[in-house]
Amino acid sequence: MRFAFVTLAPLAFAVALASPSAAQPVEGASSGHGSPSAAQPVEGASSGQGSPPAPPAAPAAPAAPAAPAADDFEERLVLDTGRKPPPPPDPTRSTFSLQGEYQLRYRAMSDLPLRAPPLSAPGATTLGQSQYIAHWLRLSPRFHFKDKASIVAQIDVVRGLIAGDTTRDVEQVRDARAALAWYEVHPRTLYLELPWALGVVRVGQQSAHWGMGLVVNDGEHASVFGDHERGSLMERVLFAATPMGKGGPLHVTVAADLVFEDNAADLLGNDVEGQDEGEGDRAFQAVVSALWRERRGEIGIYGAMRRQARERRAKTSAARFNEVLTAGILDVAGKFNAPVPGGGAHIYGELEAAVILGSASFAPSGPPPPSGRGFGRSPVVVRSVGGAATLGAVHVAGRGGRPAGRWGRVVTEIEAGYASGDDDPTDGVSRRFTFDPSHNVGLLLFDEVLAWKTARAATIAERELFAASPEPGIRSLPSKGGVPGAAYVNPRILVRPARWLDLKAGAVIAEATSDLVDPYGAPRAGGSLGNYDGGDSRRRDLGVELDLGVDARIAMGRLVTLQFGTEAGVLFPGGAFDDAAGAELPDQYLLTLKLGVIH
Repeated sequence: MRFAFVTLAPLAFAVALASPSAAQPVEGASSGHGSPSAAQPVEGASSGQGSPPAPPAAPAAPAAPAAPAADDFEERLVLDTGRKPPPPPDPTRSTFSLQGEYQLRYRAMSDLPLRAPPLSAPGATTLGQSQYIAHWLRLSPRFHFKDKASIVAQIDVVRGLIAGDTTRDVEQVRDARAALAWYEVHPRTLYLELPWALGVVRVGQQSAHWGMGLVVNDGEHASVFGDHERGSLMERVLFAATPMGKGGPLHVTVAADLVFEDNAADLLGNDVEGQDEGEGDRAFQAVVSALWRERRGEIGIYGAMRRQARERRAKTSAARFNEVLTAGILDVAGKFNAPVPGGGAHIYGELEAAVILGSASFAPSGPPPPSGRGFGRSPVVVRSVGGAATLGAVHVAGRGGRPAGRWGRVVTEIEAGYASGDDDPTDGVSRRFTFDPSHNVGLLLFDEVLAWKTARAATIAERELFAASPEPGIRSLPSKGGVPGAAYVNPRILVRPARWLDLKAGAVIAEATSDLVDPYGAPRAGGSLGNYDGGDSRRRDLGVELDLGVDARIAMGRLVTLQFGTEAGVLFPGGAFDDAAGAELPDQYLLTLKLGVIH
């Protein structure tokens, strides 16, 4: 592993403010670190892309938390996004509210070297993308009939690539950025919510979040670096209750789902363009969770069972086969906070650990049997585990009688994570665990380098190795930006010279938890599989990443908050990315300029 000292110059901001209060973010802005409340329904998710997907988590508790005391820990002290929580129902009249945000991104990065498709595009030795502009507009309308019933919706009215370079030969992944398409529309939620004495009933298209979002992530929780992704959506019937009475510590949820879209399933078959003639996944799941919540922390457990099937069709023959998954997940999550003696600071932490058990015929499982009929392969056993924990401290400034007058001056935290890997794709057991892509760890290693290398490997396999009879599991190979089969340490620090200005830095040190194997790659001379560039798969050092950033929030009255920011990162790759000739992957760079408008 090569270590170096690199200075990144983030964008400087000059902001003229009419008064000090104008620079303060909207009160009650969400942090993205906690469990969602009833006002922010939770989504289902998938476990990982290398191993079969995990069933989604149960939704969060139905009761909204009480207003914090002046000295309580609040998650916005750690990460303040400027977002305002939705207004609650008015028991005396019907109300309508509309919230939303527009986000614009410019990204410039190194053109990532990738293994070229030897038959179809031997000259495509890089990703082909070095800069682009993308955007999304997300609207969240709500209608409350007094406090008797609510209709909740969310839609990305436009989303996509506006200008810049497009990628090439990575089409075996959703959101491949392979074409300019700024006008895409993506419905997210539309459901009816009916409160009852001890909880709430929801029916319709919903979303979910559990714990740290490793397995189930709604694509709505902000992180120190990077942007959230789509999240998971399902047609859901949900019952949530507090059996010990309204405001009690125990929250129980039961749900039944037909998955509309998540990281492993797509009901309409739009996850990979041009594949299977539009045939989609049929993924059904049952979910149950229990959460015990106190003032200083919470702990919970959920379990889910998922049955998923999809008919695959070959592009060059009449061959058909079914990809089938039957799996269960157990996930334990918790968090705590405590004041530091003497006042003025808090320590906090959270953790999540999950295990996935089951069987699947679409776990990546290497070259087909000698018969060549990959679609006749027996299902593999699924045994994968993953988890992460964060420990942090925040120094609080602006102490006073009003909780909204407090803010986090300095935040330091460290996150460590583990996802099991799979170095033998032919042994009949799938062990690879991949975090949900919306749980961001840094900017480059997982979100860019491993995401595109696994996408190119899947594209080569689908297009060239198994074009006549597609091999089960190719759709599950791309990591899509999640943490796939790796262990990492991610320290972060955030300093606020003023309440509206964040200066942040972080690092990622990571290595693979097993040999880094391309399950469909051509065997090396010694008979073993290589990594995603044909190199020695026994090299596990993924490298060191350094990140810097600046974020600013300017509240324009009570209705609109402007966001400005920049993020920059450099990755010093480890030996796990050496190619077949032993050549090292060059250092990788990324710069993002951010502009947002939040209502």
